Amino acid sequence: MATAPETTLLILGAGGDLTHRLLLPGLASLLVVEPERRVRVVGADRVDFTAAQWKARVKDSFGDAGAPAKVTSAVTKHTAYVQTDVLDEAALRELVDSCGDGPLVIFFALPPQVTMKVCDVLQHVDLPEVTRLALEKPFGTDHASAVRFNALLHRLVPEEEIFRIDHFLGVATVFNLVGLRFANRMLAPIWSGEHIERVEIVYDEDLALEGRAGYYDGAGALKDMLQSHLLQVLALFAMESIATLDARELQDQKAQVLRATKVWGGSPKRSSRRARYTAGTLGRRRVPDYAKEAGVDPKRSTETLAQVTLEVANSRWAGVPFVLRSGKAMGAPRKQIVAHFRDVPHLPTGFTGGAAGDRLTIDLKPGAVSLTLTMNAEGDPLDLEQKTLTATLAAPRMQPYGEVLAQIFDGSQLLTVRGDAAQECWRIVAPVIKAWAQDRVPLETYPAGSTGPEGWLTP
Repeated sequence: MATAPETTLLILGAGGDLTHRLLLPGLASLLVVEPERRVRVVGADRVDFTAAQWKARVKDSFGDAGAPAKVTSAVTKHTAYVQTDVLDEAALRELVDSCGDGPLVIFFALPPQVTMKVCDVLQHVDLPEVTRLALEKPFGTDHASAVRFNALLHRLVPEEEIFRIDHFLGVATVFNLVGLRFANRMLAPIWSGEHIERVEIVYDEDLALEGRAGYYDGAGALKDMLQSHLLQVLALFAMESIATLDARELQDQKAQVLRATKVWGGSPKRSSRRARYTAGTLGRRRVPDYAKEAGVDPKRSTETLAQVTLEVANSRWAGVPFVLRSGKAMGAPRKQIVAHFRDVPHLPTGFTGGAAGDRLTIDLKPGAVSLTLTMNAEGDPLDLEQKTLTATLAAPRMQPYGEVLAQIFDGSQLLTVRGDAAQECWRIVAPVIKAWAQDRVPLETYPAGSTGPEGWLTP
């Protein structure tokens, strides 16, 4: 059997936290599962690393992922680091040339604005025949910039070689949702507005800013989480049936959902809420007021909790509100999709209780599925109560970035965000962004460690 060609993973911005904390450990987790892969890692940044310091950094990241010495040694033996200015055309050309003619994956571990500038320079650089671009969100800053960014990327490589990364779309997330939707007879027939009253997609974190002011204060919860991650989860949940688990078919169905999605009732003022945390306690840790966190500009009115209600205007989901919510410094983490079923059309006279509706809960982290059903209570047979059946899903084979890298190396776009979908996500939230910029929606507050402002969506 022929040996698989070596792929060069060129990391631009290799000196940053993303590379050390997520990307390199993700690669390590991939190589532990699939040691036959041949990957050469080349790091590039303005940071002054010696060859020994870079190898130590790679080794440290692989150690954090629990990689055995054999896997770590295979990578550190051939890895290289180049101190350079990736915005300098000559320097960037020399860097790309040093990677050879084999398959090349350029991973932009850079701020989005810098990524766009580097792509502009790459127009004047000869790339290997097989070149794939891996890009971190956000993909642009609004709909117009996303359109321009896509046009720029398409001047470099075809759409099939562009990988817009959303680690929320790890293999486990995709397979769990698709399997739950289409692999069982019980749920498939009731997955529509005829039986589902509303859907909540929530990602509340018990983490505060954690030193990310440089990026987060310019983005906020709406752009950081709802515009990207949670809209992708909505698309997976609401999409129509697919014939095969094919990347193009999956992307087509997701795009169809996003094209039909809009702000509930057409009113961002009535259908969105925003807030930010004040001083409070997370566990035993005191958290300062967000406006007083290091690096925060209080005049920006950046929200740390965002909630938007959307509708998918098609025959399957007409009239069903989809509530997307994400917040930081919340009292308890909640990372799940909840489908609330409609009440039965008629309950025989004589039964009591059972007021709460049945629901299906899909926990994203850790993976689990729970079905809460109304049934007879213990004791009085006419009394109804709810009981929950729970199944814990298998742990992922590797870290999210390992799953993402595996797909990129294989040229599979199953986990990527296609260009048209990236544009649609900005279109969907554009009315909300505008309403918030005009202060048509008040910025509420909540103490760190609480469940959020009164009257908001609660568990």
